[in-house]
Amino acid sequence: METVHLSDLQFDPIMRFGFQKEQPLEPDLVQAQNQIKKADHLVFIYPNWWGNPPALLKGFLDRILLPGFAFKYNSRAFPDQLLKGKTSELIVTMDTPVWFYKYFLGAPGVKVMTKSVLGFCGVKNTRVTYFAPVRGTSLDQRQHFLQKASQLGVQAGF
Repeated sequence: METVHLSDLQFDPIMRFGFQKEQPLEPDLVQAQNQIKKADHLVFIYPNWWGNPPALLKGFLDRILLPGFAFKYNSRAFPDQLLKGKTSELIVTMDTPVWFYKYFLGAPGVKVMTKSVLGFCGVKNTRVTYFAPVRGTSLDQRQHFLQKASQLGVQAGF
C-alpha cells in the first residue's frame, strides 16, 4: 500500500494549456502516475466542498489522468480506457446530511468522481462511504468515524 498526500506534493494544479500544448509533469506527479500504474485498487479520501471534490484533488486528477496514460482517443465516440481493470472507492466527509446529498442533490461530486473522471478512464468504483454530517459531531462520533475508516482499511488489506 502506498499513500499520496496531495498537500505534500509540489505541482501546479492548473492545466495551463489544456490539451493544446504539453505541460511537463512535475516529479511528484510522475511518481503518482507510477503508483497508479502499479495499483489494483485506488482509495480517495477527501472532504466534500460545495457538493464536489476539493479543487486540489480535481487539479491533481486533471494533471495526471492524461491521454496516453489514463485514456486514448480513437476514431470511436468513446476513448480507450487505459486504466481498465483497476477499482476504486471513495471516502467522503461533509457537513451535508447524507440523505440530502444523495437524494435531493443527486450526489454530484460522487458522480463526477465515479463516472466522469475515474469511470471515463476505466476505473470501476466499488464503494462510497460517507462520514457526515461532521459539523456539530461530538468527539465520540468523530472517533466512531475514524474507527469505521480503520475497519475499511483492514477490509481492503491495508
